[in-house]
Amino acid sequence: MMNINQARKNAIDNQIRPWGGLDYIANNALRDTPREYFVPEKYKNLAFSDIEIPLTDTEKMLSPKIEGRILNALNIKKNETVLEVGTGSGYLTAVLSKLCKSVTSIEINATLSLSAEQKFKALNINNITLEVGDASKGWKRTTDFFDVVVIGTSVPKITGRFFHLLNVGGRIFVVEGTGQVMSAKIITRLSEHKWATESLFETQLTTMIGLEKTAKFEF
Repeated sequence: MMNINQARKNAIDNQIRPWGGLDYIANNALRDTPREYFVPEKYKNLAFSDIEIPLTDTEKMLSPKIEGRILNALNIKKNETVLEVGTGSGYLTAVLSKLCKSVTSIEINATLSLSAEQKFKALNINNITLEVGDASKGWKRTTDFFDVVVIGTSVPKITGRFFHLLNVGGRIFVVEGTGQVMSAKIITRLSEHKWATESLFETQLTTMIGLEKTAKFEF
């Protein structure tokens, strides 16, 4: 029988911290959110392994290491609002909800979105709004602006489609590239018309559904 608490501690100490560590608030959010609860039943024993866990034929749960690096890079504050593209299992959504004012999360797969919603209700998480839709075509169903945008998949090429959803001072986490060459980046909105891009690390993520064969994504 796996010791869940020890496995969670090991994942944080051995997978996440060596990549740059976490502040105590993000650390506590990871510790306090039951990752195993969001993992498909047949993969429960792999809940804290350093792998992407399959959710469907086309979608995967991010590895703990990447989730930790996303949190490190974004340094989310309690008064901030977050837009997440790709609810997936709902685990990272739940962690984000503990760090910010509210999360709006978009998922193309209605079954995954419903499953996540049920888990949020069971855990009494009430600052998450779920949307079902295809974010590969952009996202125009909200008039809100956000402080943080998290893209949970890779995109072939960044151009500019979601940028207008950011408040000044806001930032986007996204992995850009194709094949074996992908780079995680933070894009910060410095002013109404000025942006700064910082490359963080090399990695590989599943490409956003709808963009698998796209040479250039109008992002």
